[in-house]
Amino acid sequence: MKKANTASLDFAYEEHGPSDGHPVILLHGFPYDPRCFDDVAPALAQLGYRVIVPYLRGFGPTRFLHAETLRSGQQAALGLDLLELMDALAIPQAALMGFDWGGRAACIVAALWPERAHCLVTGNGYNIQNIPGSLAPLSPDMEYRLWYQYYFHTARGHAGLSANRAELSRLLWRLWSPTWRFDDVTHARTASSFENPDFVDVVVHSYRHRFGYTLGDPALEPIEQALAAQPAISVPTISLCGADDGVAPPPVADPDAAKFTGPYERRILPGIGHNIAQEAPVATLAALLDLLGTA
Repeated sequence: MKKANTASLDFAYEEHGPSDGHPVILLHGFPYDPRCFDDVAPALAQLGYRVIVPYLRGFGPTRFLHAETLRSGQQAALGLDLLELMDALAIPQAALMGFDWGGRAACIVAALWPERAHCLVTGNGYNIQNIPGSLAPLSPDMEYRLWYQYYFHTARGHAGLSANRAELSRLLWRLWSPTWRFDDVTHARTASSFENPDFVDVVVHSYRHRFGYTLGDPALEPIEQALAAQPAISVPTISLCGADDGVAPPPVADPDAAKFTGPYERRILPGIGHNIAQEAPVATLAALLDLLGTA
């Protein structure tokens, strides 16, 4: 495990492969951590890539540098964190792969700073939140899947996540990946990352901010305004969607195709749930190599 300082974070990350290899950055989501890439990162490293797997803000050993910094989980913070980590590691351009929160960070960099993204593999398509439209109700079938987000909007949810981090994450894993047979050891390896002292505040802020129920960091408002325009992504992209995703089941018609103006492909993965990289490492690796041109 290595560290790099950005403007606001003492950023923890794992690195694989040669330091002069083509950079690939792999980004986890909530409630996961770098362990979801344990079958992807070494394979890329063996092919000569420099692989960076960060712990996102609020996870694992990553820490805020200053006590006064808002423990924000808003999308602009995640995107800027990725950009600043690339700057700190002197990476001018990288192949990006992420899902859930990590997919959001990767999509933001690819959309707003496309010169920094060689290519993009994104879990479940276009992950940039449409916060101005967030209060429009979804179908009842979709609304019930978001119960945990509404739970975190409340003081009870904040207290519940603080008291039951491991139990709640295990429940979400089961609901979101109903065909994935993980064991207690696998879950425990990741759940230790939720003991970060800022985990609860960052998570709760993320789910409140995306619905407009709390303010974001004023310094990030210009980025949020740019994201409110739902910018298109022009870099070569493959979207991986788990057919059995319990929180975001993919519709038959691709709702995100118009958001990608460059080379784009959507791949539905049978028998796979939300945790795409850990459940489908072969498909994840194949998508990256297809875009990198070495498959």
